[in-house]
Amino acid sequence: MKTRTIVTGAVLAVLATGVQAADKAALAAEGKALIMEFGGALKAELVAAMQEGGPVNAISVCNERAPEIAGAISGSSAWSVGRSSHKLRNPDNAADAFTAAAIEEFLVRQAAGEKAADLAKVAIVEEDGAQVFRMVKAIPTGEVCLNCHGGDNVTEPVVGKLAELYPADAARGFSAGEMRGVFTLSKVLAE
Repeated sequence: MKTRTIVTGAVLAVLATGVQAADKAALAAEGKALIMEFGGALKAELVAAMQEGGPVNAISVCNERAPEIAGAISGSSAWSVGRSSHKLRNPDNAADAFTAAAIEEFLVRQAAGEKAADLAKVAIVEEDGAQVFRMVKAIPTGEVCLNCHGGDNVTEPVVGKLAELYPADAARGFSAGEMRGVFTLSKVLAE
């Protein structure tokens, strides 16, 4: 009986490894679709807010709507969806260990010449006794993003509103094309 259990365990481990390899691509595609959904919804609301009242008006989208959009996507899927950065604006978006390691890797790769738009990492890891698919994708800084995430070009009204909402804001000083943060996703596969 003991031998059968060991053999069965070994077979299950081999099968699980094969399933991981096959599922990784499908999970990555599913994660990418969720990133597109989140990023698309956020961008649409930011553009509308910018048109209605400029950058100061758009700050409320990131402050209030971004967490709501992430929560809605997380709630309607089996995924946890969020954002983080190496230069945080919102401390609620602090990176966990996996995301922090991915961010550090992305910064090294970016410094070596890779474009932020191409930086992504996927893995199946064990967290709290469960198999979890993890995906982290860099968010490149667009020209319009510089209104709130740039350096000296950020206007005083924007600086004031950011200071009001985010007293410890560190999400400034970015250049167009540079990674300013990441989308971070996870999905529990098996417990």
